[in-house]
Amino acid sequence: MANITAKDVADLRKRTGIGMMECKKALVEADGDVEAAIKILREKGELKAESKMASRIAADGLVEILKDGNYTAMIEVNSETDFVAKNESFKEFVKELLKIIIDQKPADIDALMTCKYDAEMDVDAKLKEMIFKIGEKLTIRRFVLVDGITSTYIHGTGSIGVIAKFETNVADHAEFAAFAKNIALQIGAYPTPYLSRDKVPASVIEEEKNILLVQIANDPANAKKPEAIKLKMVEGRISKFYDNNCLLDMTYVKDEDMKVGKYVEASAKAMGGEIAVVDFYRFEKGEGIQKREENFAEEIAKMTAGK
Repeated sequence: MANITAKDVADLRKRTGIGMMECKKALVEADGDVEAAIKILREKGELKAESKMASRIAADGLVEILKDGNYTAMIEVNSETDFVAKNESFKEFVKELLKIIIDQKPADIDALMTCKYDAEMDVDAKLKEMIFKIGEKLTIRRFVLVDGITSTYIHGTGSIGVIAKFETNVADHAEFAAFAKNIALQIGAYPTPYLSRDKVPASVIEEEKNILLVQIANDPANAKKPEAIKLKMVEGRISKFYDNNCLLDMTYVKDEDMKVGKYVEASAKAMGGEIAVVDFYRFEKGEGIQKREENFAEEIAKMTAGK
């Protein structure tokens, strides 16, 4: 039986961030072998992640971006609380994932989980270790890797992230960076499904037209108008749909008299070249995740029932 010293326990705690008693138990079980003790702790972390935390909701967390050469990566990693999202080890974990995405270029989340995190473990094992260390459910929700000329924007401490991609021959112009940042800010300010009119699926426009025709038919003031008039009304309202759902048709946030597309054209002309916004990505932390609504009065009632 190995002699487990206080220094051994303290060293293991320093490496894992896990409590002293848990570290001591793992060292005893591993007969003093530090690497075996870490493996035991990871296995316990995996058990915790898959059982106690499986039903929890991770809707907080962090959106982060990293640029390296021609590549720009953005990722959303979720936690249960804002407190954990501010944790330095959690933020370092997210930054390391971005480096891995740029260096190893995984195709999707499943591929990312099998990427090497360091000499000892892959991303999946590291995630489970982080869950065990932090004590909350963590999920790597999504990421994107963009090759080309980009501008980025992070809102606040990571609640919204934006990557805008451009094709241009004036990327080195003194005013291009400020222009590109303005486009990224525009995308961050308004959730926009489509880049331009030609990117909207025909099925979406057809469904929108059908909805508008029904609205007109149900409006007593318009129901008896000729079909040709109704169709013209629909076309006018479809134009509004583009204004609200296509980036290049939206009102430019810094000039209400100008559309974003016109701002791009004017900026290209002023710089003496060509600029096209060819794609964009916008991650908003926790969007679409159904957050659990806690009713503390009901919870207390359940706890005190029968007492």
